[in-house]
Amino acid sequence: MPGIDECLLEAMRLPGARGAALVDWTSGLPLGTVGDAPGGDHETTATEASELARMAAEHGAFAVGDNKGEDDLPPVEDVIVSNRDSYHLLRFVDTSFDSSVFLHLWLNREEGNLALARIRLGEMAERLVLG
Repeated sequence: MPGIDECLLEAMRLPGARGAALVDWTSGLPLGTVGDAPGGDHETTATEASELARMAAEHGAFAVGDNKGEDDLPPVEDVIVSNRDSYHLLRFVDTSFDSSVFLHLWLNREEGNLALARIRLGEMAERLVLG
């Protein structure tokens, strides 16, 4: 079971990976970072990505159609933002505590494979050990 550093290094092995972080979206603080950050500042990127993650996680419009009483599960698995040269993939991590963390992968659009990155980031999120 990989810890934060191992998980982030694994994310950086994905084709086109430019940077990765594990972020607490409640505080907006990065718990770990690797590679580059958009604008060169991991802390600012974490804060801005947290606002997007919080909005997606807390608004009912993005909730699962039939949650069947599983209120402790995050309603959103991931958020994808694309721009002209890159993708930002935010993958929520289910934890034993309050599940307020996500993996943020910054991916070069020309070199990366968004579908592959989404699958692998999901696998990493399931294996990640926090604590």
